[in-house]
Amino acid sequence: MQFSFKKSIKTGIILSAVCMASVAHSAELRIGLETDPDLLDTDQSYSYIGRVVFTTLCDKLVDISPDLKIMPQLATEWSFNDDNTILYMKFREGVKFHDGTPFNAEAVKYNILRSMNLPESRRKTELVSIKEIKVTDDLQLEIHLKKPDVAILAHFADRSGMMISPTEAEKAGQRFFENPVCSGPFKFSERVYQDKIVFDKFEDYWNAENIHFDRITYLSIIDPSVRLTNLASGDLNMISGLAATDIDYVNDDPDLKVVKITGLGYQGITINVGNGDRANHPLGQSAALRRAFNMAINREVINEVVFDSQQKVGNQPFPPGNIWYNDDYPVQDVDIEKARQIVVESGYDRVPVELVVTNTPINLQLVQVIQSMVKPVGFDVTIKSMEFATLISNWRSGDFEIIQIGWSGRIDPDGNIHGFVVCDSVLNYAGYCDKRVDEALNAARTTSDFNERKAYYDAARSVLNEDLPLMYFYHQSYIWGLNNQIDGFVSYPDGMIRLENVKFK
Repeated sequence: MQFSFKKSIKTGIILSAVCMASVAHSAELRIGLETDPDLLDTDQSYSYIGRVVFTTLCDKLVDISPDLKIMPQLATEWSFNDDNTILYMKFREGVKFHDGTPFNAEAVKYNILRSMNLPESRRKTELVSIKEIKVTDDLQLEIHLKKPDVAILAHFADRSGMMISPTEAEKAGQRFFENPVCSGPFKFSERVYQDKIVFDKFEDYWNAENIHFDRITYLSIIDPSVRLTNLASGDLNMISGLAATDIDYVNDDPDLKVVKITGLGYQGITINVGNGDRANHPLGQSAALRRAFNMAINREVINEVVFDSQQKVGNQPFPPGNIWYNDDYPVQDVDIEKARQIVVESGYDRVPVELVVTNTPINLQLVQVIQSMVKPVGFDVTIKSMEFATLISNWRSGDFEIIQIGWSGRIDPDGNIHGFVVCDSVLNYAGYCDKRVDEALNAARTTSDFNERKAYYDAARSVLNEDLPLMYFYHQSYIWGLNNQIDGFVSYPDGMIRLENVKFK
């Protein structure tokens, strides 16, 4: 691999120089992404890459700092009442959507209600605690809650807080994603599915003086080697998902650099335990078998073999060392003998299971390692790979037995767990349901006291650690490859690309 990259640079050095001169002149930033985003509708979107692209297009009510403090964006002030049942917000003056529609409190109310009520919305779980929205001034409103929910402000730092034009949303309806209109630094220009998405600078952006590119082009390139080759040749200025095994190569190239940060999310597998007919498989119907499967997974080996030890091993929605991590359930030691005994005692010699995964090289390698680890225990894993959009469709419809899927993470712990395991929640595609978990996680939303919230999350973990509808393997690092011409890029734990004050040297 290293030899081919060096050869690419040598044979393309003149072309690279010409490309870079052209890019600098036109102020076009070209970014290679590891997959094609899903629908460009903040309410219908579900993918991490979609969130990356939305950060270019749509401002949010609030944003975060690199150290995860909530910061103003479209909202300039906010506060809760004493019992955390009313959230007061004040908004920025002089903001426009890309179609000229003014941004105000009525627009915020429209957006939140759309996120709550659009039949296709993936934001419903995040906003389920809202009872009423009262506009009190052109730039102020009150969000009244059914019950205390301290997590809701953090949701407004993500897609639930991304503001789209009410004018365009009303006109386009469910087809809004074909021509998305927001109020962010760049406006939508064109999309070629499985190829590219192009955005042009919005000259009337409220913070336009700190935006230094005229155009942003995202290109979907699944193969990490091809992404890196395009970066090294100068055809791309930046790539996401740099392979851990290529970090040393990039560091050795004086024209390139690596930016890396541990993210808020996780990667693992979801087991179908109650989502339709396909839940009727041995692993789906037996928590004991799930514990045996989990017991055979050597997370350290996965990290070393697949990721060159660049990820953080874990077994919960929060990484070890995180304030929300439950130390009572550390990453367990591998015990093949005990796991095999559980399989036999459950009445099986061999347990067939189908594992669905995206057709990306890293994910395929990950599940192949898992396949080999669980085989001595008695699990015969058949791997079924598919394009990401198809995998998501199968996940949502319950057309899987086990599925390799992760989560890009949220700044509040609620966003990493509640929606995936609470009964009938929008993202609970495992079909899992336990009232003890519901009670604990719903109670965690009612208080801002850290110790009280921590006790509720620990109570939920004590149940989930036995039932294992989801298994967590590692917490991904966001690894970016950049051309040295880029100046000012800062990596955030949510993995988003923020372009304020980023420029070409």
